[in-house]
Amino acid sequence: MKQNFIKNILTSKSKYFSVLCFVFLIGVSSASLGGIKIPVEWTVILLGIWCVPMLLSEKIKKQWSASYFWSLKIIGIVVALVAGIIRFTIVFPEVTIARVEYFVDKKVEISGMVTTEPDVRLDSVRYVVKVATVTVAGKTYVVNGYVYFKSDRYPQYAYGDQLKIGCALVKPEPIIDESTGQIFRYDYYLALHNAFAVCNRPHIERISSGKGNYLFSIILKAKRAVATQITRLWPEPEASFMAGLLYGYRGGLGELTELFSRTGVTHIVAVSGFNISIIATILLTLTTSARVRRQHAFWLVSIGIIGFVIFTGASASVVRAGVMGIITLLAKQVGRVSHIGNVLLVAAVLMVLHQPLVLWFDAGFQLSFLSTLGLVYVAPLGTAFERYLPTKLGLRETIIATISATIATLPLILYQFGRFSVVAIIVNVLILWLISWLMLAGTVAVVIGAFIPSLAVVSAWPAHLGMSYTIHVVSWFARLPMASVDVRVSAAVAAGMYGLLLTTVIYHQKLNDKK
Repeated sequence: MKQNFIKNILTSKSKYFSVLCFVFLIGVSSASLGGIKIPVEWTVILLGIWCVPMLLSEKIKKQWSASYFWSLKIIGIVVALVAGIIRFTIVFPEVTIARVEYFVDKKVEISGMVTTEPDVRLDSVRYVVKVATVTVAGKTYVVNGYVYFKSDRYPQYAYGDQLKIGCALVKPEPIIDESTGQIFRYDYYLALHNAFAVCNRPHIERISSGKGNYLFSIILKAKRAVATQITRLWPEPEASFMAGLLYGYRGGLGELTELFSRTGVTHIVAVSGFNISIIATILLTLTTSARVRRQHAFWLVSIGIIGFVIFTGASASVVRAGVMGIITLLAKQVGRVSHIGNVLLVAAVLMVLHQPLVLWFDAGFQLSFLSTLGLVYVAPLGTAFERYLPTKLGLRETIIATISATIATLPLILYQFGRFSVVAIIVNVLILWLISWLMLAGTVAVVIGAFIPSLAVVSAWPAHLGMSYTIHVVSWFARLPMASVDVRVSAAVAAGMYGLLLTTVIYHQKLNDKK
Protein backbone atom coordinates (compact mmCIF):
# COMPACT_ATOMS: atom_id res chain seq x y z
CA MET A 1 0.00 0.00 0.00
CA LYS A 2 2.84 2.36 0.88
CA GLN A 3 4.58 1.61 -2.43
CA ASN A 4 1.37 2.30 -4.37
CA PHE A 5 1.00 5.63 -2.58
CA ILE A 6 4.55 6.68 -3.50
CA LYS A 7 4.09 5.42 -7.05
CA ASN A 8 0.88 7.41 -7.47
CA ILE A 9 2.62 10.58 -6.35
CA LEU A 10 5.56 10.07 -8.68
CA THR A 11 3.58 9.01 -11.76
CA SER A 12 0.79 11.59 -11.65
CA LYS A 13 1.86 14.76 -13.44
CA SER A 14 -0.18 17.14 -11.30
CA LYS A 15 0.76 15.39 -8.07
CA TYR A 16 4.39 15.25 -9.10
CA PHE A 17 4.40 18.98 -9.84
CA SER A 18 2.84 19.63 -6.42
CA VAL A 19 5.53 17.46 -4.82
CA LEU A 20 8.25 19.49 -6.58
CA CYS A 21 6.69 22.74 -5.31
CA PHE A 22 6.46 21.41 -1.77
CA VAL A 23 10.04 20.11 -1.82
CA PHE A 24 11.24 23.50 -3.09
CA LEU A 25 9.65 25.12 -0.01
CA ILE A 26 11.32 22.50 2.19
CA GLY A 27 14.66 23.49 0.62
CA VAL A 28 14.07 27.16 1.38
CA SER A 29 13.07 26.22 4.94
CA SER A 30 16.24 24.14 5.38
CA ALA A 31 18.40 27.08 4.37
CA SER A 32 16.34 29.57 6.40
CA LEU A 33 16.28 27.68 9.69
CA GLY A 34 19.20 25.27 9.40
CA GLY A 35 21.75 27.50 7.74
CA ILE A 36 22.36 24.88 5.02
CA LYS A 37 24.31 26.11 1.99
CA ILE A 38 24.98 24.35 -1.30
CA PRO A 39 27.20 25.55 -4.17
CA VAL A 40 25.32 26.69 -7.27
CA GLU A 41 27.33 24.24 -9.37
CA TRP A 42 25.52 21.30 -7.75
CA THR A 43 22.19 22.50 -9.13
CA VAL A 44 23.63 22.86 -12.65
CA ILE A 45 24.98 19.29 -12.55
CA LEU A 46 21.75 17.79 -11.15
CA LEU A 47 19.66 19.81 -13.60
CA GLY A 48 21.76 18.46 -16.47
CA ILE A 49 21.33 14.86 -15.28
CA TRP A 50 17.59 15.49 -15.02
CA CYS A 51 16.92 17.43 -18.23
CA VAL A 52 19.23 15.90 -20.84
CA PRO A 53 17.49 12.48 -20.96
CA MET A 54 14.14 14.27 -21.24
CA LEU A 55 15.32 15.95 -24.47
CA LEU A 56 16.30 12.70 -26.20
CA SER A 57 14.14 11.26 -28.96
CA GLU A 58 11.12 9.10 -28.16
CA LYS A 59 12.77 6.11 -29.89
CA ILE A 60 15.71 6.15 -27.47
CA LYS A 61 13.52 6.75 -24.44
CA LYS A 62 11.33 3.73 -25.24
CA GLN A 63 14.36 1.46 -24.94
CA TRP A 64 14.98 2.53 -21.36
CA SER A 65 13.29 0.85 -18.48
CA ALA A 66 10.49 2.47 -16.50
CA SER A 67 12.67 2.31 -13.39
CA TYR A 68 15.17 4.67 -15.05
CA PHE A 69 12.49 7.33 -15.50
CA TRP A 70 11.34 6.71 -11.95
CA SER A 71 14.94 7.49 -10.92
CA LEU A 72 14.85 10.68 -12.99
CA LYS A 73 11.79 11.81 -11.04
CA ILE A 74 13.65 11.20 -7.79
CA ILE A 75 16.50 13.34 -9.18
CA GLY A 76 13.91 16.01 -10.02
CA ILE A 77 12.87 16.07 -6.36
CA VAL A 78 16.52 16.44 -5.32
CA VAL A 79 16.91 19.30 -7.81
CA ALA A 80 13.86 21.05 -6.34
CA LEU A 81 15.29 20.67 -2.82
CA VAL A 82 18.71 21.98 -3.83
CA ALA A 83 17.13 24.83 -5.82
CA GLY A 84 15.23 25.95 -2.71
CA ILE A 85 18.42 25.98 -0.64
CA ILE A 86 20.34 27.93 -3.29
CA ARG A 87 17.52 30.41 -3.84
CA PHE A 88 17.70 31.39 -0.19
CA THR A 89 21.50 31.51 -0.24
CA ILE A 90 21.74 33.97 -3.16
CA VAL A 91 19.50 36.48 -1.38
CA PHE A 92 22.62 37.66 0.40
CA PRO A 93 25.08 39.16 -2.11
CA GLU A 94 28.80 38.59 -1.97
CA VAL A 95 30.42 41.55 -0.22
CA THR A 96 32.95 43.20 -2.50
CA ILE A 97 34.25 46.74 -2.88
CA ALA A 98 31.48 47.27 -5.42
CA ARG A 99 28.84 46.80 -2.67
CA VAL A 100 27.84 49.38 -0.07
CA GLU A 101 28.06 46.71 2.69
CA TYR A 102 31.81 46.64 2.16
CA PHE A 103 32.04 49.97 4.02
CA VAL A 104 30.23 49.02 7.25
CA ASP A 105 31.73 50.24 10.52
CA LYS A 106 32.98 53.40 8.78
CA LYS A 107 31.82 56.99 8.63
CA VAL A 108 30.70 57.57 5.07
CA GLU A 109 28.97 60.03 2.78
CA ILE A 110 26.41 58.35 0.54
CA SER A 111 24.62 59.64 -2.53
CA GLY A 112 21.55 57.78 -3.70
CA MET A 113 17.82 57.83 -4.43
CA VAL A 114 14.80 57.01 -2.25
CA THR A 115 13.40 53.92 -4.01
CA THR A 116 10.34 53.06 -1.93
CA GLU A 117 7.47 54.97 -0.41
CA PRO A 118 8.67 56.34 2.96
CA ASP A 119 7.29 54.47 5.97
CA VAL A 120 5.77 57.20 8.16
CA ARG A 121 5.41 56.38 11.87
CA LEU A 122 4.26 58.45 14.85
CA ASP A 123 7.75 59.54 15.83
CA SER A 124 9.89 59.00 12.72
CA VAL A 125 10.06 58.07 9.05
CA ARG A 126 11.88 55.04 7.61
CA TYR A 127 13.60 55.24 4.22
CA VAL A 128 15.28 52.83 1.82
CA VAL A 129 17.86 54.42 -0.47
CA LYS A 130 19.53 52.88 -3.50
CA VAL A 131 23.18 53.87 -3.24
CA ALA A 132 25.10 55.25 -6.23
CA THR A 133 28.36 56.34 -4.59
CA VAL A 134 30.12 56.06 -1.24
CA THR A 135 32.76 58.55 -0.13
CA VAL A 136 35.19 57.44 2.58
CA ALA A 137 38.16 59.55 3.74
CA GLY A 138 37.86 61.79 0.68
CA LYS A 139 37.81 58.93 -1.84
CA THR A 140 34.62 58.16 -3.82
CA TYR A 141 33.55 54.67 -4.93
CA VAL A 142 30.77 53.73 -7.34
CA VAL A 143 28.76 50.97 -5.64
CA ASN A 144 25.53 48.96 -5.72
CA GLY A 145 23.15 48.14 -2.89
CA TYR A 146 20.62 49.72 -0.56
CA VAL A 147 20.76 51.31 2.88
CA TYR A 148 18.06 51.79 5.46
CA PHE A 149 17.77 54.71 7.87
CA LYS A 150 15.37 56.48 10.21
CA SER A 151 14.84 60.24 10.28
CA ASP A 152 12.64 62.80 12.01
CA ARG A 153 9.08 63.41 10.80
CA TYR A 154 10.16 66.75 9.34
CA PRO A 155 11.54 67.51 6.90
CA GLN A 156 10.19 64.56 4.95
CA TYR A 157 11.67 63.17 1.77
CA ALA A 158 9.77 61.52 -1.05
CA TYR A 159 10.15 58.67 -3.48
CA GLY A 160 12.52 59.74 -6.27
CA ASP A 161 14.46 62.25 -4.14
CA GLN A 162 18.22 62.26 -4.67
CA LEU A 163 19.90 62.53 -1.27
CA LYS A 164 23.37 63.05 0.11
CA ILE A 165 23.67 61.32 3.49
CA GLY A 166 26.49 61.49 5.99
CA CYS A 167 26.29 58.68 8.54
CA ALA A 168 27.94 55.86 10.41
CA LEU A 169 27.33 52.75 8.32
CA VAL A 170 26.63 49.60 10.37
CA LYS A 171 25.62 46.01 9.72
CA PRO A 172 22.15 45.07 11.05
CA GLU A 173 22.22 42.34 13.70
CA PRO A 174 19.56 40.05 15.23
CA ILE A 175 17.86 41.48 18.34
CA ILE A 176 17.21 39.27 21.38
CA ASP A 177 14.20 40.00 23.60
CA GLU A 178 15.61 39.48 27.11
CA SER A 179 12.17 38.96 28.69
CA THR A 180 11.08 36.15 26.34
CA GLY A 181 14.37 34.99 24.85
CA GLN A 182 12.92 35.30 21.33
CA ILE A 183 15.18 36.49 18.53
CA PHE A 184 14.01 39.15 16.11
CA ARG A 185 15.97 38.78 12.88
CA TYR A 186 16.41 42.50 12.24
CA ASP A 187 18.96 41.68 9.54
CA TYR A 188 16.43 39.51 7.70
CA TYR A 189 13.71 42.14 8.17
CA LEU A 190 15.89 44.69 6.35
CA ALA A 191 16.90 42.10 3.76
CA LEU A 192 13.21 41.90 2.84
CA HIS A 193 13.72 45.47 1.58
CA ASN A 194 17.03 44.49 -0.11
CA ALA A 195 18.89 46.57 2.50
CA PHE A 196 21.94 45.00 4.14
CA ALA A 197 23.35 48.12 5.83
CA VAL A 198 21.97 50.79 8.18
CA CYS A 199 22.82 54.47 8.29
CA ASN A 200 23.01 55.61 11.94
CA ARG A 201 22.68 59.28 12.94
CA PRO A 202 22.20 60.46 9.35
CA HIS A 203 22.80 64.04 8.20
CA ILE A 204 20.66 64.46 5.10
CA GLU A 205 20.72 66.90 2.21
CA ARG A 206 18.25 66.77 -0.67
CA ILE A 207 20.01 67.24 -4.00
CA SER A 208 17.09 66.87 -6.44
CA SER A 209 13.60 65.38 -6.78
CA GLY A 210 11.47 63.50 -9.28
CA LYS A 211 14.06 60.92 -10.36
CA GLY A 212 12.02 57.77 -9.79
CA ASN A 213 9.72 55.73 -12.01
CA TYR A 214 7.17 58.05 -13.62
CA LEU A 215 4.14 55.77 -13.21
CA PHE A 216 4.96 54.94 -9.59
CA SER A 217 5.45 58.66 -8.89
CA ILE A 218 1.97 59.38 -10.28
CA ILE A 219 0.45 56.72 -8.02
CA LEU A 220 2.17 58.14 -4.94
CA LYS A 221 1.08 61.69 -5.85
CA ALA A 222 -2.50 60.42 -6.06
CA LYS A 223 -2.12 58.83 -2.63
CA ARG A 224 -0.80 62.09 -1.18
CA ALA A 225 -3.74 63.96 -2.72
CA VAL A 226 -6.14 61.46 -1.14
CA ALA A 227 -4.31 61.79 2.21
CA THR A 228 -4.68 65.57 2.07
CA GLN A 229 -8.37 65.27 1.29
CA ILE A 230 -8.88 62.80 4.15
CA THR A 231 -7.35 65.20 6.70
CA ARG A 232 -9.77 67.90 5.49
CA LEU A 233 -12.83 65.69 5.77
CA TRP A 234 -12.33 63.98 9.14
CA PRO A 235 -10.65 64.79 12.47
CA GLU A 236 -8.18 62.44 14.18
CA PRO A 237 -8.25 59.56 14.84
CA GLU A 238 -10.95 59.07 12.18
CA ALA A 239 -8.68 60.54 9.49
CA SER A 240 -5.89 58.04 10.19
CA PHE A 241 -8.49 55.28 10.50
CA MET A 242 -9.85 56.06 7.03
CA ALA A 243 -6.33 56.31 5.63
CA GLY A 244 -5.65 52.88 7.09
CA LEU A 245 -8.78 51.46 5.47
CA LEU A 246 -8.08 52.95 2.04
CA TYR A 247 -4.33 52.38 1.72
CA GLY A 248 -2.96 50.78 4.87
CA TYR A 249 -1.60 53.90 6.61
CA ARG A 250 -1.02 53.37 10.35
CA GLY A 251 1.01 56.41 11.32
CA GLY A 252 -1.54 58.46 13.29
CA LEU A 253 -3.76 55.95 15.04
CA GLY A 254 -2.21 56.61 18.44
CA GLU A 255 -4.14 54.85 21.22
CA LEU A 256 -6.29 53.06 18.64
CA THR A 257 -3.32 50.88 17.70
CA GLU A 258 -3.34 49.25 21.14
CA LEU A 259 -7.16 49.03 21.22
CA PHE A 260 -7.22 47.31 17.82
CA SER A 261 -4.53 44.91 19.01
CA ARG A 262 -6.40 44.00 22.21
CA THR A 263 -9.58 43.25 20.25
CA GLY A 264 -7.87 41.38 17.40
CA VAL A 265 -8.94 43.72 14.60
CA THR A 266 -5.58 45.24 13.62
CA HIS A 267 -6.01 43.66 10.20
CA ILE A 268 -8.75 46.14 9.22
CA VAL A 269 -6.16 48.93 8.92
CA ALA A 270 -3.45 46.74 7.41
CA VAL A 271 -3.29 45.77 3.77
CA SER A 272 -3.15 42.02 4.40
CA GLY A 273 -4.45 38.89 2.74
CA PHE A 274 -6.71 38.43 5.78
CA ASN A 275 -8.28 41.85 5.26
CA ILE A 276 -8.62 41.67 1.48
CA SER A 277 -9.85 38.06 1.48
CA ILE A 278 -12.65 38.69 3.95
CA ILE A 279 -13.71 41.94 2.28
CA ALA A 280 -13.62 40.19 -1.11
CA THR A 281 -15.78 37.37 0.26
CA ILE A 282 -18.32 39.86 1.62
CA LEU A 283 -18.40 41.87 -1.62
CA LEU A 284 -18.85 38.70 -3.68
CA THR A 285 -21.77 37.68 -1.47
CA LEU A 286 -23.37 41.12 -1.69
CA THR A 287 -23.01 41.36 -5.47
CA THR A 288 -24.50 37.91 -6.01
CA SER A 289 -27.30 38.77 -3.56
CA ALA A 290 -27.97 41.84 -5.71
CA ARG A 291 -28.63 39.45 -8.64
CA VAL A 292 -25.29 40.06 -10.32
CA ARG A 293 -24.26 36.84 -12.04
CA ARG A 294 -21.66 35.00 -9.98
CA GLN A 295 -19.16 34.94 -12.84
CA HIS A 296 -19.56 38.69 -13.46
CA ALA A 297 -19.36 39.39 -9.72
CA PHE A 298 -16.09 37.45 -9.53
CA TRP A 299 -14.51 39.59 -12.24
CA LEU A 300 -15.87 42.85 -10.80
CA VAL A 301 -14.46 42.15 -7.33
CA SER A 302 -11.16 40.89 -8.81
CA ILE A 303 -10.76 44.08 -10.84
CA GLY A 304 -11.51 46.06 -7.67
CA ILE A 305 -8.76 44.19 -5.79
CA ILE A 306 -6.24 44.80 -8.59
CA GLY A 307 -7.13 48.50 -8.67
CA PHE A 308 -6.72 48.69 -4.89
CA VAL A 309 -3.29 47.01 -5.10
CA ILE A 310 -2.13 49.49 -7.75
CA PHE A 311 -3.48 52.48 -5.81
CA THR A 312 -1.69 51.49 -2.60
CA GLY A 313 1.63 51.47 -4.46
CA ALA A 314 1.84 47.76 -5.39
CA SER A 315 4.49 46.98 -2.79
CA ALA A 316 5.46 43.32 -2.43
CA SER A 317 3.32 42.84 0.70
CA VAL A 318 0.27 44.43 -0.93
CA VAL A 319 0.67 42.36 -4.09
CA ARG A 320 0.82 39.21 -1.93
CA ALA A 321 -2.33 40.30 -0.11
CA GLY A 322 -4.09 40.91 -3.44
CA VAL A 323 -3.09 37.48 -4.73
CA MET A 324 -4.47 35.84 -1.59
CA GLY A 325 -7.72 37.79 -1.95
CA ILE A 326 -8.18 36.69 -5.57
CA ILE A 327 -7.39 33.07 -4.64
CA THR A 328 -10.16 33.22 -2.02
CA LEU A 329 -12.54 34.48 -4.69
CA LEU A 330 -11.38 31.69 -6.99
CA ALA A 331 -12.19 29.15 -4.28
CA LYS A 332 -15.74 30.51 -4.11
CA GLN A 333 -16.02 30.51 -7.89
CA VAL A 334 -14.58 27.07 -8.66
CA GLY A 335 -15.78 25.24 -5.58
CA ARG A 336 -13.12 22.50 -5.95
CA VAL A 337 -10.91 22.62 -2.87
CA SER A 338 -8.34 20.26 -4.39
CA HIS A 339 -7.81 22.59 -7.36
CA ILE A 340 -7.54 25.64 -5.12
CA GLY A 341 -4.96 23.85 -2.99
CA ASN A 342 -2.74 23.51 -6.04
CA VAL A 343 -3.24 27.18 -6.91
CA LEU A 344 -2.29 28.17 -3.35
CA LEU A 345 0.83 26.02 -3.47
CA VAL A 346 1.96 27.51 -6.78
CA ALA A 347 1.23 31.03 -5.51
CA ALA A 348 3.33 30.35 -2.41
CA VAL A 349 6.22 29.03 -4.52
CA LEU A 350 6.14 32.07 -6.83
CA MET A 351 6.15 34.46 -3.88
CA VAL A 352 8.96 32.59 -2.14
CA LEU A 353 10.87 32.36 -5.42
CA HIS A 354 10.67 36.15 -5.67
CA GLN A 355 11.69 36.70 -2.02
CA PRO A 356 12.64 33.56 -0.03
CA LEU A 357 12.81 35.42 3.27
CA VAL A 358 9.02 35.80 3.41
CA LEU A 359 8.53 32.10 4.15
CA TRP A 360 9.85 32.26 7.73
CA PHE A 361 10.64 35.91 8.44
CA ASP A 362 7.62 37.86 7.20
CA ALA A 363 4.68 37.61 9.59
CA GLY A 364 2.49 39.46 7.08
CA PHE A 365 3.02 36.79 4.43
CA GLN A 366 2.45 34.00 6.95
CA LEU A 367 -0.79 35.53 8.26
CA SER A 368 -2.04 36.24 4.73
CA PHE A 369 -1.31 32.71 3.57
CA LEU A 370 -2.73 31.01 6.66
CA SER A 371 -5.89 33.12 6.69
CA THR A 372 -6.47 32.24 3.03
CA LEU A 373 -5.97 28.56 3.87
CA GLY A 374 -8.53 29.04 6.62
CA LEU A 375 -11.06 30.59 4.27
CA VAL A 376 -10.57 27.74 1.76
CA TYR A 377 -10.21 24.69 4.03
CA VAL A 378 -11.55 25.58 7.49
CA ALA A 379 -14.66 27.46 6.34
CA PRO A 380 -16.35 24.25 5.02
CA LEU A 381 -16.30 22.93 8.60
CA GLY A 382 -18.92 25.55 9.44
CA THR A 383 -21.47 24.45 6.84
CA ALA A 384 -23.38 22.50 9.51
CA PHE A 385 -24.06 25.75 11.39
CA GLU A 386 -24.96 27.93 8.37
CA ARG A 387 -28.70 27.59 8.84
CA TYR A 388 -28.45 29.18 12.31
CA LEU A 389 -26.69 32.31 11.03
CA PRO A 390 -28.36 35.47 9.66
CA THR A 391 -27.97 36.18 5.94
CA LYS A 392 -28.62 39.94 5.87
CA LEU A 393 -25.73 42.27 5.03
CA GLY A 394 -23.52 39.27 4.37
CA LEU A 395 -23.42 38.41 8.09
CA ARG A 396 -23.35 34.65 7.48
CA GLU A 397 -20.29 34.93 5.25
CA THR A 398 -18.68 37.42 7.64
CA ILE A 399 -19.09 35.17 10.69
CA ILE A 400 -17.86 32.00 8.94
CA ALA A 401 -14.94 33.82 7.27
CA THR A 402 -13.90 35.53 10.51
CA ILE A 403 -13.98 32.35 12.59
CA SER A 404 -12.18 30.35 9.88
CA ALA A 405 -9.38 32.89 9.44
CA THR A 406 -9.05 33.30 13.22
CA ILE A 407 -8.70 29.54 13.77
CA ALA A 408 -6.14 29.24 10.97
CA THR A 409 -3.95 32.08 12.26
CA LEU A 410 -4.32 31.57 16.03
CA PRO A 411 -1.33 29.21 16.57
CA LEU A 412 0.98 31.55 14.64
CA ILE A 413 -0.28 34.60 16.54
CA LEU A 414 0.28 32.87 19.88
CA TYR A 415 3.80 31.90 18.80
CA GLN A 416 4.82 35.17 17.13
CA PHE A 417 3.05 37.78 19.25
CA GLY A 418 2.10 35.99 22.47
CA ARG A 419 -1.31 37.64 22.73
CA PHE A 420 -4.75 36.05 22.52
CA SER A 421 -7.75 38.33 22.10
CA VAL A 422 -10.69 36.75 23.92
CA VAL A 423 -13.16 39.12 22.26
CA ALA A 424 -11.68 39.01 18.74
CA ILE A 425 -14.40 36.92 17.10
CA ILE A 426 -17.23 38.94 18.67
CA VAL A 427 -15.68 42.30 17.72
CA ASN A 428 -14.88 41.13 14.18
CA VAL A 429 -18.48 39.99 13.68
CA LEU A 430 -19.80 43.31 15.00
CA ILE A 431 -17.65 45.51 12.76
CA LEU A 432 -16.31 43.53 9.81
CA TRP A 433 -19.57 43.60 7.85
CA LEU A 434 -19.28 47.40 7.89
CA ILE A 435 -15.69 47.71 6.64
CA SER A 436 -16.38 47.30 2.92
CA TRP A 437 -19.17 49.88 3.19
CA LEU A 438 -16.85 52.23 5.08
CA MET A 439 -14.26 51.93 2.33
CA LEU A 440 -16.91 52.68 -0.27
CA ALA A 441 -18.33 55.63 1.71
CA GLY A 442 -14.83 56.99 2.31
CA THR A 443 -13.93 56.76 -1.38
CA VAL A 444 -17.15 58.51 -2.40
CA ALA A 445 -16.55 61.28 0.17
CA VAL A 446 -12.97 61.85 -1.01
CA VAL A 447 -14.06 62.09 -4.66
CA ILE A 448 -16.98 64.43 -3.90
CA GLY A 449 -14.82 66.55 -1.62
CA ALA A 450 -12.19 66.92 -4.37
CA PHE A 451 -14.62 67.96 -7.12
CA ILE A 452 -17.49 69.57 -5.18
CA PRO A 453 -15.96 71.17 -2.04
CA SER A 454 -19.34 72.61 -0.95
CA LEU A 455 -20.65 69.07 -0.40
CA ALA A 456 -17.50 67.81 1.34
CA VAL A 457 -18.81 67.93 4.92
CA VAL A 458 -22.15 66.32 4.03
CA SER A 459 -20.50 63.55 1.99
CA ALA A 460 -18.16 62.71 4.89
CA TRP A 461 -20.95 62.10 7.43
CA PRO A 462 -21.92 58.50 6.50
CA ALA A 463 -18.29 57.36 6.83
CA HIS A 464 -17.91 59.41 10.03
CA LEU A 465 -20.90 57.65 11.62
CA GLY A 466 -19.56 54.24 10.58
CA MET A 467 -16.08 54.96 11.95
CA SER A 468 -17.55 56.32 15.20
CA TYR A 469 -19.54 53.11 15.63
CA THR A 470 -16.45 50.98 14.92
CA ILE A 471 -14.23 52.95 17.31
CA HIS A 472 -16.84 52.83 20.10
CA VAL A 473 -17.30 49.06 19.72
CA VAL A 474 -13.53 48.47 19.72
CA SER A 475 -12.97 50.83 22.66
CA TRP A 476 -15.72 49.27 24.77
CA PHE A 477 -14.52 45.69 24.28
CA ALA A 478 -10.83 46.63 24.58
CA ARG A 479 -11.42 48.05 28.05
CA LEU A 480 -12.96 44.86 29.39
CA PRO A 481 -10.67 43.33 32.07
CA MET A 482 -10.05 40.10 30.11
CA ALA A 483 -10.27 41.46 26.55
CA SER A 484 -6.90 39.90 25.79
CA VAL A 485 -4.46 37.69 27.63
CA ASP A 486 -0.74 37.18 27.15
CA VAL A 487 -0.25 33.58 26.06
CA ARG A 488 2.92 32.60 24.23
CA VAL A 489 3.40 29.07 22.93
CA SER A 490 6.52 27.34 21.68
CA ALA A 491 7.12 26.39 18.07
CA ALA A 492 6.45 22.75 18.95
CA VAL A 493 3.06 23.57 20.51
CA ALA A 494 2.11 25.74 17.52
CA ALA A 495 3.08 22.89 15.18
CA GLY A 496 0.97 20.49 17.25
CA MET A 497 -2.02 22.84 17.00
CA TYR A 498 -1.67 22.95 13.23
CA GLY A 499 -1.33 19.16 13.14
CA LEU A 500 -4.64 18.82 15.02
CA LEU A 501 -6.30 21.33 12.68
CA LEU A 502 -4.97 19.53 9.60
CA THR A 503 -6.26 16.18 10.92
CA THR A 504 -9.72 17.70 11.46
CA VAL A 505 -9.83 19.17 7.94
CA ILE A 506 -8.74 15.88 6.31
CA TYR A 507 -11.29 13.91 8.35
CA HIS A 508 -14.06 16.32 7.33
CA GLN A 509 -13.09 16.06 3.65
CA LYS A 510 -13.14 12.25 3.80
CA LEU A 511 -16.61 12.33 5.32
CA ASN A 512 -17.81 14.59 2.50
CA ASP A 513 -16.24 12.31 -0.13
CA LYS A 514 -18.20 9.35 1.24
CA LYS A 515 -21.52 11.22 0.96
